[in-house]
Amino acid sequence: MTALTVRLPDEKHRRLKALAKSRGTPLNRLIDEMTTLMLAEFDAETRFQIRSTRGAGQEAYGLQLLNKAMGS
Repeated sequence: MTALTVRLPDEKHRRLKALAKSRGTPLNRLIDEMTTLMLAEFDAETRFQIRSTRGAGQEAYGLQLLNKAMGS
């Protein structure tokens, strides 16, 4: 495991500590959970961008399949 030093304004640190306390979790775990969510969001966005690049130029075909599936 790696230790990381983060510089935050005192007010933000106070608020994060209060948030962690209200959730009954240590501040370290709160930060770990926040970074996990941010990385999951980044990974999902990256996957979406890759998939949209693969499908570029196939919009008409996709709409045709959608219409067929909907019985139109």
